[in-house]
Amino acid sequence: MLLGFEGRRYLVTGVLNDDSIAWHTARALQEAGADVVLTGFGRTRRITEAAASGLPYPAEVLELDVTRPEDPPRVAEELGRRWGSLDGVLHAVAAAPRSALSGNFLTASAEDAAGAFHTAAFSLQSLTAALVPLLSGARGNGGGSVVGLDFDASGAWPGYDWMGVSKAALGAVCRYLALYVGGAGIRVNLVAAGPVETVAGRAISTFDAIAGRWERDAPLGWDRADTARPVGPVLFLLSDLSAAVTGEIVHADGGMHAVRMGARTLEES
Repeated sequence: MLLGFEGRRYLVTGVLNDDSIAWHTARALQEAGADVVLTGFGRTRRITEAAASGLPYPAEVLELDVTRPEDPPRVAEELGRRWGSLDGVLHAVAAAPRSALSGNFLTASAEDAAGAFHTAAFSLQSLTAALVPLLSGARGNGGGSVVGLDFDASGAWPGYDWMGVSKAALGAVCRYLALYVGGAGIRVNLVAAGPVETVAGRAISTFDAIAGRWERDAPLGWDRADTARPVGPVLFLLSDLSAAVTGEIVHADGGMHAVRMGARTLEES
């Protein structure tokens, strides 16, 4: 196969239902011949297990709460017993309390802001650090690959608030991880997807306005309902085709990040 996923092993986090970027990534990896393990936690783990049952092949769901310091090492230990090495991981985890979103930027507490940062940004460091011994033993020519899901943090989006700040931090965490784990042959990159209809997206009160802007102005167009659209760039970064790429943010957003006035403006001029 072109991307060389046959026989590879991947950890996919952040699958909450069968209509998420993470779920579609897990499905694509399985269809390409890879073995996949998912993660879930707490009461929502049952939802993840239901989504896992809808994949082409049954996938086990390991308990992982990225805010608990003991969880990433425990998951790494389990994967080590199971596989001995790991070819890649998709970090698709982010959350913030309502008090840190939807126009509450000025009133959010330090605790709420720190919670958003811990889940969305610091967790990339804690999970990667725990998995370094496994990822350094990846069998591909490109070594182990860590890919995180991002959202454009080059500007301020109304209502995105402290999650937007945390996503900006995620980009910095990615670059520093690339610096510190590159010597072990591990790549760390992000995919900044446009707004899609997910549970996390719907937690933002301004989601419709933001998605509408994308659908009006993205040069390649955008469909908020197409949660599978960013999967291609994720697969590229997980594959050996990206062997020379690390510390990068790949935008899978229809080109929206590159423009200030969209394609419709050209049509109207």
